[in-house]
Amino acid sequence: MSDVQLDRFGNSFAPGVPYARGDYIGSTADDLRKLGNAWSMIRARLGDGSGGEVFNFSGLERRFEMSAGETTPLDDEIAPALLNDRLHALGLDHMGGDPARHDMMMFNRQTAAILTAMLEMAVPGDTVIGASPTYSHPCVTRAAKRAGAKFVDTVGVAAFGEALDAARAAGETVSVVALTRLPVSYEIMSARDIEKIIEIARAAGARILVDDAGGARVGPAVFDQPKSLEFDVDIASTGLDKYGTIGPRLGLLAGDTALVAKIRATGFELGVEARPMLFPAVVHSLAQYDPQRVRDLVATTKEVAEALKARFGNRVSETPVTAQLKGEDILEMAMERAGLTERPAMPIEATAGFAMAMARDHGILSVHLAGLPPGTSALLFKFIPPETLERFGGADRFAEAVDDSIDSLSTAIGNPDEMRSLLYGTADSA
Repeated sequence: MSDVQLDRFGNSFAPGVPYARGDYIGSTADDLRKLGNAWSMIRARLGDGSGGEVFNFSGLERRFEMSAGETTPLDDEIAPALLNDRLHALGLDHMGGDPARHDMMMFNRQTAAILTAMLEMAVPGDTVIGASPTYSHPCVTRAAKRAGAKFVDTVGVAAFGEALDAARAAGETVSVVALTRLPVSYEIMSARDIEKIIEIARAAGARILVDDAGGARVGPAVFDQPKSLEFDVDIASTGLDKYGTIGPRLGLLAGDTALVAKIRATGFELGVEARPMLFPAVVHSLAQYDPQRVRDLVATTKEVAEALKARFGNRVSETPVTAQLKGEDILEMAMERAGLTERPAMPIEATAGFAMAMARDHGILSVHLAGLPPGTSALLFKFIPPETLERFGGADRFAEAVDDSIDSLSTAIGNPDEMRSLLYGTADSA
């Protein structure tokens, strides 16, 4: 059986991402150019007298906010001296940790936390097995590669067990199991499957690293699952920019005390630790967290999903917590409206153009613009704040803007100059 993965158009996935790259967007450098153009669009909307009509529908909160009356100086020495104990208690509670055997650390990003943990936990030449409902995030696969380990991705308990048996039969040592309960596709792994994978991994002598970016809150709040460290795992990490926390965009890592100490040392050597001057905002983000907020965000997303399905029918995919337009469907709709029969771009590029049109014409900031490189070719609608949706004009108005943006994409997608102009603000390919 071939390991090559294909999209619905038959295009092979590019290394490290779950979609095919194309001529318009061929690398992370291109993703960054696109982001620069999106910033220009935001700047234009904020500066043209529109009254700041920009709407964050990304499902992410990456602001710097402190509690009212906070007096801690934003200083790298004073802030941790005053707040470290409070942060430690809040962080461990958030992750379900036990102060008697767990410690925590803040990183400058969730990706940095996963990378540093993998560098410390994986042994060069050994095998790392990923386990998730669909696929592991690129930050996990890249981390394993940088650690010098072989990475094998699996879906479900049976496939995980088979991959583990195959590795051991080949004489390979599986040093790390990288577990993801809520991947970027937003299917949830059941607590029973999580516990079974942990049981199998423990029996094989592997250590367990959990990429719990969104799952750390969505699992307990929406699916009544245990918190991250209430499972028998070594290290777990989450991001503070999503689903009930409000930023800053930092990574919270927690786990076995001795292992966290080693990861902390490596993190400081690499310079990927979070700046302690940010701790007042981190403490506020964790202290204000309420699981009910996650449930409210999901309820609003479902409202939007119904409005989208009324317009786009079964082209709207749903998971228990998201609505999605697959990249292939976005591309097909644009081709249909443009009267094209041959594919003019890759699905990820159609999604990118669609996201740019939403930003330019409607001030909608989508998760496609927030994640670099994107973790999926789909456009996700997720964890939508009810107050943002109300300010925009409601679910039907949002679905109308989505439809209009696909129209805008359709006018550009068959013309290379117009497509590059939409993506980059210029027809120049350089």
